[in-house]
Amino acid sequence: MALSKGDALPDFDFTIMGENGPEALSIKDLTKGATVALFSVPGAFTPTCSVSHLPGFVDKKDELKAKGVDKIACVSVNDVFVMDAWGKSAGVGSDVIMLADGNAEFAELTGTQLDGRAFGMGPRSKRYSMLIKDGKVVELNIEEGGEFKVSSAEYMLAQL
Repeated sequence: MALSKGDALPDFDFTIMGENGPEALSIKDLTKGATVALFSVPGAFTPTCSVSHLPGFVDKKDELKAKGVDKIACVSVNDVFVMDAWGKSAGVGSDVIMLADGNAEFAELTGTQLDGRAFGMGPRSKRYSMLIKDGKVVELNIEEGGEFKVSSAEYMLAQL
């Protein structure tokens, strides 16, 4: 299914690092009664993702929350241990929920999967951001090629 503006998100359980180790977090629980700024990156610790994309949402967290965003979440096709390590190295604390889509299943369910085999990365997710209100997609900003424009925190702020 190619996800579009106005669609309800498909049922899916991400993996997050909890206090006692890996645990599931359903998209339903993440978004129920909340406005969520969710962004996806092709890979943790990759250049644009680490230098611009994740830090942008951390830097703009107060502005996003002032405009009605309750939660900020980052998803990547990496395992939970990598996502946890990346979040710690980037100093996100509790500001950004780090969601692991280790098998690219959410990317496949939402039609945002990217074939990264030419770069030795296997199946990945396209770079995008989406604004979700109570489980429904309000804004969906998918990057083309290797760009980083419409998925940024700044772009999302302009949409709020």
